Amino acid sequence: MTESTSTVRGISDTARWVAYFRARETSRPDALFRDPYAERLAGAHGFQIANTLPDGNKHEWAWMARTYLFDQFLSRAIRHGADLVVNLAAGLDARPYRMNLPSTLQWVEVDLPDIVSYKEEILAQEKPRCRLERIALDLSDVHGRRALFADLNTRATKIVVASEGLLIYFTAEEVASLAEDLAAGKHFQSWIIDLASPGQLRLMQRTTGKQLSEAGAAFKFGPPEGAQFFARYGWAAKDVHGLLKTAAEFKRAPVELLSLLPEPKGSLGNYPWTGVCLLKKP
Repeated sequence: MTESTSTVRGISDTARWVAYFRARETSRPDALFRDPYAERLAGAHGFQIANTLPDGNKHEWAWMARTYLFDQFLSRAIRHGADLVVNLAAGLDARPYRMNLPSTLQWVEVDLPDIVSYKEEILAQEKPRCRLERIALDLSDVHGRRALFADLNTRATKIVVASEGLLIYFTAEEVASLAEDLAAGKHFQSWIIDLASPGQLRLMQRTTGKQLSEAGAAFKFGPPEGAQFFARYGWAAKDVHGLLKTAAEFKRAPVELLSLLPEPKGSLGNYPWTGVCLLKKP
């Protein structure tokens, strides 16, 4: 393997890459969010990944927009009464520590054992602002996740799920199965996801995706129907925001990409779109 490909050792390393971009945003005087834990969580390896992967340090505007939009959707759900946040594939997200949250709010993070143990080590001396629990689980373990969702469904009456940076690594069949499992819980009421169009998926697969695929983190999911993909599995798209449009609103979008705006309506097809979507039970 070349040096650039060997920097990503597995799918958990992508969390260090994301933390790097959160650290970069935090260092800006005009930051849209501040994550004082991101630099420590990214570590030297996170910085190495971003600066050695081809195009690994190129799309800072998109990572900023994605984090910002998840922050906004989660804050809105909590203001509207969500009493449990379930963060699937939580990675090195530090929202329970950095966001303004009710102390009574339940927050459950789910991720692979290695990323959970690493995160607990880095944040051992920090205090979350809400009732935080971490669960080590491979979400491809269908029996295990169904048991977990059934348990969580008994703990609260208004559950919001977040899955930032997760679905793109699943096949369409795997996403459908996860969607049905979440919809089965009466108290799972909303789900925040990020999504890529087929055109964007192909673009990503040709660039950074080649190296990530070699490390077992291949990009797979970019449904032609967009957020409407989830309708048949119990979820209706209620609010959708494109990353490029969001970045442009804050004057962060690269000039060479502004010609792609405004976003097309209807099927996105080959249009290179990524965004964040709020899904709810119909």
